[in-house]
Amino acid sequence: MIVLDANVLIPYFKRDDAHDARAFKIIGTGEALAMHPITLAECAVGPTRAKQVAFFRQAIGQLGLDIWKPDDEHPFRLAQLRIITPLKLPDCCALDTARYLGATLATFDQALAKQAKSLGVEVTGGQ
Repeated sequence: MIVLDANVLIPYFKRDDAHDARAFKIIGTGEALAMHPITLAECAVGPTRAKQVAFFRQAIGQLGLDIWKPDDEHPFRLAQLRIITPLKLPDCCALDTARYLGATLATFDQALAKQAKSLGVEVTGGQ
């Protein structure tokens, strides 16, 4: 399973993005894909602003992207990640999801990748 960071899904829908080829490589692996709901909200800002949220929802559905439903301990794990890493809360959300699911984290953010690896999470950036 691969947990997507926002910086992977956003370029997937933007053909002129510097990371679009890498995003296609990651998303096209055929592996199950998951995402934290906050990460999905980050990705939905652009389509919502452009009044294309219906298209975005449909596209997410076609990808088979599983939106992870946090458990009761999730807020406390997020708090701990904020304390032990320099990451912002949205990055902690993606990281905790990957840790909880035992999944690979897909991100192009080097700081997030470094912290994830230091906590034993496998990371891919589609290189």
